[in-house]
Amino acid sequence: MSAISEPALQVPAAPKSNGYWTTVGRRLLRDKLSVLCGSILLAILLAALFAPWLGVADPYQGSMIRRLRPVGTPNYILGTDELGRDMLARLIYGGRLSLLTGILPVFLAFIVGTTLGLIAGYAGGKLNTIIMRTVDVFFAFPSVLLAIAISGALGAGILNSIVSLTIVFIPQITRVAESVTTGVRNRDFVEAARASGADTLTIMRVHMLGNVLGPIFVYATGLISVSMILASGLSFLGLGTKPPEPEWGLMLNTLRTAIYANPVVAALPGVMIFAVSICFNLLSDGLRSAMDIRN
Repeated sequence: MSAISEPALQVPAAPKSNGYWTTVGRRLLRDKLSVLCGSILLAILLAALFAPWLGVADPYQGSMIRRLRPVGTPNYILGTDELGRDMLARLIYGGRLSLLTGILPVFLAFIVGTTLGLIAGYAGGKLNTIIMRTVDVFFAFPSVLLAIAISGALGAGILNSIVSLTIVFIPQITRVAESVTTGVRNRDFVEAARASGADTLTIMRVHMLGNVLGPIFVYATGLISVSMILASGLSFLGLGTKPPEPEWGLMLNTLRTAIYANPVVAALPGVMIFAVSICFNLLSDGLRSAMDIRN
């Protein structure tokens, strides 16, 4: 008489543990391109934060007798702008506003969008319809035009620029969060939590948030580069930072008349925007690959 084997016990999937994130961190550190991009971004961030202690020139002090000096001029490594202000100092100080207007809107949208998407994905039904159809209204407008329209309505300024970009990114993150949450809400460990008597808030905060946070975070990281480009574009159009504050998009605007006299100096703010945006994109790709762990 042959023995009949019992079916294997199906263990419900548990929320991702600290061991998972440790593995993700190790895989990310083995990605040389991600490490390089992360190091560049960290160096730019630290230089912007500690600019007053780096011994660079005053970014606001200019001189008409030394305007548009070329790159490599003694005492002015990256030359001077149209008002004779040190370009190196202005690029370093400009990183403060450029990174702020690039990261803060995505961070705020990440918090609001994740919350809305988690609620919509877990609740389903009419609440899901109300939230997601409201989100769809914003998708009827291209991101650039929506940011310009909101900034134009609110008026020029850093705060209004941050608010407009936050509103632009909330629907995008909400859609991703709702999609990921919908795929998790019927998993075995969520059903087990419901059966044990856990309330809705506990299930969403303890059992679901850890499983949906990773993909949303990766997506949000990729949006930082878009946010920086949009913020620079708003400043270029006069809807963001106001002169004489150093900000890479505004610097592009003020230097556009010098493109024929000194094209290298005029292109430096654009090079910084391009480099930081590429680094955030590549870092996001590396993080996505590191999280793709096949057991």
